[in-house]
Amino acid sequence: MTDAVFTQTRWSLDDLFPGPQSPELEAAFQQLETQTAALEALRPTLRDDLPESEFQAILDRIERLHDLASRLYGYANLLFSEDTRNTTAQTLVARVEQFLAELANRTLFFELWWKALPDAAAERLLAVSGDRRYWLETLRRFRSHTLSEPEEKIINLKNVTGSSALQRLYESITSRYVFKLIVDGEEKALTRDALMTYARGPNPDLRAAAYRELYRVYGEEAPILAQIYQAIVRDWYNEQVTLRKHPSPISARNKMNDLPDEVVDTLLEVCRANTEVFRRFFRLKARWLGVDRLRRYDIYAPVTQADKLYPFEQAAWLVLDSFEAFEPRIARLAQRVFEQKHLDSEIRHGKRGGAFCWSAVPGLTPWVLTNYNGRTHDVATLAHELGHAIHSMLAEHHSVLTFHATLPLAETASTFGEMLLVDRLLNEEPDEAVRADLLFRQMDDAYGTIQRQAFFALFERQAHEMIRQDAPLEDLAAAYLENLREQFGDAVELSEEFKWEWVSIPHFYEAPFYVYAYAFGQLLVLSLYQQYRREGASFRPRYLRILEAGGAKAPIQILNEAGVDVTQAAFWQGGFDVLSDLVAQLEALPLPA
Repeated sequence: MTDAVFTQTRWSLDDLFPGPQSPELEAAFQQLETQTAALEALRPTLRDDLPESEFQAILDRIERLHDLASRLYGYANLLFSEDTRNTTAQTLVARVEQFLAELANRTLFFELWWKALPDAAAERLLAVSGDRRYWLETLRRFRSHTLSEPEEKIINLKNVTGSSALQRLYESITSRYVFKLIVDGEEKALTRDALMTYARGPNPDLRAAAYRELYRVYGEEAPILAQIYQAIVRDWYNEQVTLRKHPSPISARNKMNDLPDEVVDTLLEVCRANTEVFRRFFRLKARWLGVDRLRRYDIYAPVTQADKLYPFEQAAWLVLDSFEAFEPRIARLAQRVFEQKHLDSEIRHGKRGGAFCWSAVPGLTPWVLTNYNGRTHDVATLAHELGHAIHSMLAEHHSVLTFHATLPLAETASTFGEMLLVDRLLNEEPDEAVRADLLFRQMDDAYGTIQRQAFFALFERQAHEMIRQDAPLEDLAAAYLENLREQFGDAVELSEEFKWEWVSIPHFYEAPFYVYAYAFGQLLVLSLYQQYRREGASFRPRYLRILEAGGAKAPIQILNEAGVDVTQAAFWQGGFDVLSDLVAQLEALPLPA
């Protein structure tokens, strides 16, 4: 790696477009219009005996259309994410979504023709489709859930001012929230990310105050946020179950993920059956904190007084060095994000909270957003999001139609990257308090990524059914509190305000049932990382092949080729066995004086 200096910065979107009102941006709209018209002109040529060469030429046109549309869509949303108060960005997002929905309607004829094609004719054309094959197979997988062309067009247009608009409204409303917290006698006005720094801090009173303030605000807003959620849930049911005939709301997401319902059911039930693993951990954590029983406020509390802050440059080098020790190739890919100014790590009012990685098109370095505060958790988040970027860059040799990893595998590189970082810190950190903190944070993160997300998904299944039965806000809140009681049992003390936690979870609004992918990915990575520890360098090629596959094959096929069978409960139980062993190691440590 070069001797680069890494500073906390705001990203540049120039690799997409020079500006929201630039001639290049306007030209993209025109080019998409021209490309769409050219594709429409080929509609009369579509027939069962379409020559292979003509089919390949049509796929080439579709690829070019997707590439430019992805650049335009990515630019609008990244611009909005860097400042959700920017009215120019708000207008551009709405314009782009409307424009692309109209183009999707005009090109819908190809997907409908392809889905209706007889099997023999489809197999003939699949044989010459190359890297686009899995994308085409995925379209045909939805044959029984596809409506007529007029109906599909109505849904595309409806979504722009329906569910998509509601999701954007939720994000706009909640990103404006200001949380007030008294720290050292001074009232601070904080973003959610800044507030949660105190929720994970060493001061138990501030932890409690931070959570109370968080859910005071969300609780006061719950009537309107719940209305948005109920509308999104009804919209999901109306489209996915009533119209498309998926057997259940979660089945639609499973089909999108190319996972059988049985695999997801098995994953969630194994998680549900292993609540005691985390209850043991919470009881242990209570002893380390010197209390009889852990409060929900203390779930992510540090177990020592370690309050180390990592300057951003140090964090960047720690992450890159961790990647370098595993495989220099992935470190070089991660460094591209810094060098090409595709990282936004500053904390600003109006900026979207949390963190994400946005991979626009193959060949363009992904954009990474974090809100960096300097805590160990923030360093791990940086490693996580850069892992996503690495995944995309390793798959950039694929078509724009197939380079995105399918959702079940989307967290593989990110979680693996976090584990590389944690191992690096544990091996080199001289401060025993920091080391103890890191060990406990491994279990904290495992809870947050596995059990918390699995129980989120279990609540979603229940909430979708309750809303279909016209359950009011109060019943949903009560159901969520009962969900928490099942998770924690007698190991954690719950307070009433946590009944509003569900209205503060963006994934419930943005992507129903998305959350179980985190549990899938974390348990998968626990298994893969154990293999890496056993096998050493010989493991790397198999792991890299998983990432290089992108979304060009079915997830189960990709994993099977790497020797992983996710159809068995024993596989998922293996991940919990690893966690149980970790808890046993922690239980063997002497309690602090």
